[in-house]
Amino acid sequence: MTDYVVPALLLGASLLALHRKENAYDLLLQGGAEGLKLVFSILPALVVLLTAVQMLKASGAMELLSGFLAPVFQFLGIPPETAMLVLIRPISGSAALAVGADLMAQHGPDSMIGRTVAVMLGSTETTFYTISVYFGAAGVHKTRYAIPAALFADLVGFLMASWTVRWMW
Repeated sequence: MTDYVVPALLLGASLLALHRKENAYDLLLQGGAEGLKLVFSILPALVVLLTAVQMLKASGAMELLSGFLAPVFQFLGIPPETAMLVLIRPISGSAALAVGADLMAQHGPDSMIGRTVAVMLGSTETTFYTISVYFGAAGVHKTRYAIPAALFADLVGFLMASWTVRWMW
């Protein structure tokens, strides 16, 4: 059934345009042009964000910081092995997936750490990426309370993921 979703949507949009007596091809071109404008407005923020993530990883700062914060994580009930994931997840989703895959390869997907990592990845967001994309697309330059609130939500997600996995298994 999923093989037919996109063709059905295209057919439905074409039939709707015919019913409204609009040129579907021109509307498609307009949508594509607006999409390209959006990509070009978001691109600088994405380049800066990805560059910063790579610089942090290459410098070893993430490993140093995760080692420093491991006792705090242990006190909060978060497995210290997941410190790198907790630090990188708000910045980069792909880097977080790579860290999660490494942790699962080391400890096993059915281990407490593997399950915690899986729930953490599903319970949190790439905060800075999301804010840069959506606020950049909307032209918002002052994020005000959005970043602290989103980071607090991520912290709650990490805590609840750890506590839930510990409670369930």
